[in-house]
This record gives sequence, structure tokens and C-alpha cells, in this order.
Amino acid sequence: MSDIWPTELRVSKDRQHLIVTFNDERSFDLSAEMLRVLSPSAEVQGHGPGQKVTVPGKRNVAIISLTPTGNYAVRIGFDDMHDTGIYTWTYLRELGERGEDLFAAYEEELREKGMDRDTSEKPR
Repeated sequence: MSDIWPTELRVSKDRQHLIVTFNDERSFDLSAEMLRVLSPSAEVQGHGPGQKVTVPGKRNVAIISLTPTGNYAVRIGFDDMHDTGIYTWTYLRELGERGEDLFAAYEEELREKGMDRDTSEKPR
């Protein structure tokens, strides 16, 4: 069990952000887009090494549900019907602390693959 856990999970009025406050009083504003494209789900991460999927076209995705999962995580549902990612408290903290770098790497993957944040079609 982690020594870090959230004391508050709050979805913004526009459903574009999840604000997470932890028991050490650190707070992070995580965009729905980042949460969606960096989902810990097998659909995004793959089932093994080298199977990670780059998900384009999620700039305007919104959070539609938060479902507690045990005492260690939350399942986040998005308006594109993706809802299989279980975000542990540790992973939410990592996204808070390293999210900018992780998202920059995602944007680089999009560029390398000829994809973008606004279009869900993959290049031919």
C-alpha cells in the first residue's frame, strides 16, 4: 500500500480536467486528454513490451465518470466510451509529477507517426 493517496478527486465543470489533491497537500490538474492518451489500459499500453498504441484525436475528450476501484485506484470513463483504464494513486501521482514530459513524448510520437491531437484517423 502506498503512503500517498488522494484526499480529493474533482472533475472540472467543463469535464476537461481532473484535479487531484493528495494527502501531502500536493495538488495536480490533469487534463482529460492526457489521462485518456496515457491510459494504463491494455487497449493503450498493449499486452506486452512494444505493443503500446499511440491514440490520436483526443484533444477534446471529456471525463464522464469516476468509479472507485478498491482503496488503491479509480476507473475513469471518457466520452469516447473508453473506460477500461484503472488509474492507481501512484500512477495519478506520476502523471502529476511527470505529466508534462510524458505528454511531450506522446506529442513527439504523434508527429513521428503522422498523426495529430485533433484527428482520430490514422495515416495511410
